[in-house]
Amino acid sequence: MKGHSLWNYKPYVPPLFNVGDIYVCRVVPYENSIHFEWLKDDEECFEVYYRKRDNDEFIHYTDTYKNECDILELDTDTDYEFYVASGKKKSRIRLARCGKSVGTVVNYLHPDDEAYMFSGRYLCSPSIVKHPDGFLLASMDVYANSHPQNLTLIFRSDDNGETWHYVNELMPCFWGKMFMHNGELYMLSCSTEYGDLLIGKSTDGGKTFSAPVALFRGSNGKKGNAGVHKNPQNIMIHNGRIYETLEWGTWDNKEYGHAAMVMSCDVNDDLLVPENWSFTKPVKFDYFVPELNDLKKPVMTIEGTLTLSPQGELLNIMRFGKSDHVISYKVNTKEHDAPLEFNKLIHFEANFSKFMIKYDAVSKRYYSVATRNHDNSQKWVRNLLSLMSSADLEDWDIVCDLMDYRNCDPEKYGFQYVDFEFDGDDIIYLCRTAINNPHNYHDSNYSTFHRIKNFRNL
Repeated sequence: MKGHSLWNYKPYVPPLFNVGDIYVCRVVPYENSIHFEWLKDDEECFEVYYRKRDNDEFIHYTDTYKNECDILELDTDTDYEFYVASGKKKSRIRLARCGKSVGTVVNYLHPDDEAYMFSGRYLCSPSIVKHPDGFLLASMDVYANSHPQNLTLIFRSDDNGETWHYVNELMPCFWGKMFMHNGELYMLSCSTEYGDLLIGKSTDGGKTFSAPVALFRGSNGKKGNAGVHKNPQNIMIHNGRIYETLEWGTWDNKEYGHAAMVMSCDVNDDLLVPENWSFTKPVKFDYFVPELNDLKKPVMTIEGTLTLSPQGELLNIMRFGKSDHVISYKVNTKEHDAPLEFNKLIHFEANFSKFMIKYDAVSKRYYSVATRNHDNSQKWVRNLLSLMSSADLEDWDIVCDLMDYRNCDPEKYGFQYVDFEFDGDDIIYLCRTAINNPHNYHDSNYSTFHRIKNFRNL
């Protein structure tokens, strides 16, 4: 084996781990079929085999010179195993469950499929970006509790999200956000849960990424050890600086949980130079005003999103405990390492899952595509996704419900952690989706793409 100087792999192959002689890089189940793709180097012929899960013998389905196949006429709500072979080469046996999904499936991972067990077994951290050359990129990491959680998969669409294909994968990369800056593509992520804060750049549209640079050192990611926490969020440009949110802490830290932070850099500086970045001192949550004193302790802030207030103040708006409010902090844009200052509480009906807020200059309104709380639901329920809008960040309207599964088992349906962008008159978004018998609502088996057409007219 030789050393590797880049961040990207195609694919990443851990020593002594069986990724297969042929690498299946994308799986998409439908109601009565399974589409899957693999990597190939030449014009060799491939044989495709499948069976219902745990049946005795695999069935030879077809031969093909392509690097993709659709296995048709399958039973819905049924698990299947499949693989592809060529001569003595064979892929891993992969799993998929036929069933009706939502949106356009970018990628799927069956909860019992161990193809990525060196990182995890569920799809998380959706990130989407539109490249100036017109194509879309979508990324997601592979996670599971008590796993390394350090692999991110990247896919590309050249037809506005109608179809998707595998590009490559980044290792180590967790909680990653892709963004464009000065015409170049960047990825900002952690090395693992509560690990180092990393950044890398691609100059060829995501095909390759420079070796990641550590901007801020975290912990080893083990439970109880505080480190860097982040999520795919807005990258804000304000007064000649680029800003992003992060936190310092861990769920297991009973003293302060996740302390709020913001990072920033001059837009003309090299983003890959750690010394060019400034980090605010972490702010532990405290009961800032009398209205907060009645809240059940401990309360934790997490997963901030940046936006400008109507008064032009840069705010970090965060999930806040288990109330119907979010908490906003002011960012000091003069002293770049100054701690955030408590601003106010805002009533917001989507506080129990990660949300993102963006300002639309055309309509002069703020928008969020968020997992909305609803009557008679437990605080953890994530089966209602809505488009929300506000003129002032204070009063939020429910524009429309995008995915409403309130009548379904909340343990088995989840639409969460949406990353979205304005695309002309539309909103495009990538969703961490749990449907069709996932491990649970939280541990998602799908990454799905969606488009809200003419959102300003809704």
